[in-house]
Amino acid sequence: MREFTPSASGGSDRAWMIRQQHLALLYSDHHGWLHTWLRKKLGCSQRAADLAHDAFIRVLTLPEPQDLKEPRAFLTTTATRLLIDGGRRRKIERAYLDALALHCDEAHSLGPEAIHGALQMLEKIARLLEGLPAKPRQAFLLNRLDGLGYGEIAELLGVSASMVRQYMATVLTHCYKALHGSGQP
Repeated sequence: MREFTPSASGGSDRAWMIRQQHLALLYSDHHGWLHTWLRKKLGCSQRAADLAHDAFIRVLTLPEPQDLKEPRAFLTTTATRLLIDGGRRRKIERAYLDALALHCDEAHSLGPEAIHGALQMLEKIARLLEGLPAKPRQAFLLNRLDGLGYGEIAELLGVSASMVRQYMATVLTHCYKALHGSGQP
């Protein structure tokens, strides 16, 4: 992550100090509230602390965090999206590990190296899908992980089946370009 400094932003030392003070105030005013809200939602203080931390990391990456009009709404939305992304990632991990277990002769032959490799591959896939709009990504995951057909996905997303086909084409094109470049094969 790029650190915000006066020289990196082109701003003055005073602007940098104001930004730092605003971030410190934002954190002190809202971190406890966000952690409590997440702890109640998740039932786990450690996961709540991790998600609260990740939400504030997102705030740090904003170009102008002082422009947040409703910081709690932003933090709630950000934390909820992080929670959803984490759930998707765990679902992908489970599906991949289940598929690996099916292809192994014995379940105990799945060693730490294989598990680590699988998790690394899943992280790459998750990063690859991060750059996509929500509906195409969701359509892709519903199709590939849940095994839903285009009609079922269309009904869930409130779009037509032809739109789901377009979403799938968008995702596959995005993945191809990310893996092989945008040039012709």
